[in-house]
Amino acid sequence: MLSRQFVRENPDTVRDALEKKGVDDVDFDRILEVDEEWRQLKARGDDLRHERNEVSSRIGELKGEGREEEAQEAIERSQELKAELEDVEARADELEAELEEALLGLPQIPDESVPVGATEAENVERRREGFDDLRDLPEEVVPHYDLGEDLGILDFERGAKVSGGGFYFLTGDGARLEHALVQFMMDVHREQGYTDVFPPIPVNSRSMRGTGQFPKFVEDAYRIGGANDEPYDDDDLWLLPTAEVPVTNMYRDEILLDDDLPLKHQAYTPNFRREAGEHGTETRGIVRVHQFNKVEMVNFVRPEESYDRFEGLVDEAEEVLRRLGLPYRILEMCTGDLGFTQAKKYDIEVWAPADDMDEGPEEGGRWLEVSSVSNFEAFQARRAGIRYRPERHESAEHVHTLNGSGLALPRVMVAILEYYQNDDGTVTVPEALRPYVGGLERIEGRDPVGESALGAGDGSGEGGDGGE
Repeated sequence: MLSRQFVRENPDTVRDALEKKGVDDVDFDRILEVDEEWRQLKARGDDLRHERNEVSSRIGELKGEGREEEAQEAIERSQELKAELEDVEARADELEAELEEALLGLPQIPDESVPVGATEAENVERRREGFDDLRDLPEEVVPHYDLGEDLGILDFERGAKVSGGGFYFLTGDGARLEHALVQFMMDVHREQGYTDVFPPIPVNSRSMRGTGQFPKFVEDAYRIGGANDEPYDDDDLWLLPTAEVPVTNMYRDEILLDDDLPLKHQAYTPNFRREAGEHGTETRGIVRVHQFNKVEMVNFVRPEESYDRFEGLVDEAEEVLRRLGLPYRILEMCTGDLGFTQAKKYDIEVWAPADDMDEGPEEGGRWLEVSSVSNFEAFQARRAGIRYRPERHESAEHVHTLNGSGLALPRVMVAILEYYQNDDGTVTVPEALRPYVGGLERIEGRDPVGESALGAGDGSGEGGDGGE
């Protein structure tokens, strides 16, 4: 969040950020009015306490001098001051609560280097990688959702039966490939100096607020044991939408030492999102689902180092795609597509060659976001109370936090199934993953299971075109 002092001293900067980020649901004038009234009341309270202390000290003196009438007047004045002070403090507390809640609704200020734009159409492509030496693809690349079902490694029908739409089963070599990707990604990031963290999956409301998911995005979260429209408090539990939430909040309300920084943590978790604001988006396949696996990288750094670390974090996420041999691009978000909490963000988008649903490269296909690398500067740290002490005798300062997916697995799986598929309907396993799947070089499929897989002809149970 933005500090009160910053908002008070830089109203034009905040207004500009609201406009650039397209935030139109904040009454900024009201925030300034509340802050001004709160400061006036605090000053009035200080005056009342000072006067009451003076009057109280006079009461004993007057009584000691036998001036009972004046002493009684002083007592009455002290009582009046006490009553007024209680009213002032009560009103100041009300305004402070309103102000704190309102400040949670103010977005992060974009870094000066961020391109100005209103929509994702004005994002800036910085570069493409991996298109100079593309592998030979089938004349017609089969979309991952059809190929996965043909191979018997993706089961959407049973996923919907068990949990509803937006959930699916990975089976056989599909599940094996998912596990391999997790271990491979984590091994890459260990090489880059990351410490493994395995966090709790449920998180409380304060943690969601600390990283900026609450209160703005409460409708996208899965609540445990309650309706989403009920007021949240610290006793509520939610399924985490990203490991960013628990890993960042590990150090909530703590003071780190300068020697601790930079801290680089990685965490594998399942993630859960309602995607409540994504009506009308694609529903076929595993591009947009309610549960997905992800390896997340979270960094805590000194403020003066955060933008160098930002570039380093981008490179660390890219390394996964480089080793997998998947073509991708780097996209810089414009101000209107930047997001509520970010000061600067790059998306890493992998190329999936099967569909022309979005504008892709000359080769066709589409781009799929597999990582958002973000610098939050002190925005999250201020919300979560994460500070560090540059020197033991100096005042504590807020750290800068950054994160990036390293990577989100479903869309990497999509890219592998589509980019590495062969004319015969098999999928070549990327070389980097083969040590993680026992040397398996190709995914050739598995026989269907159950009566529903029986052929319409003789009913012999030998049907299935993806047999081993």
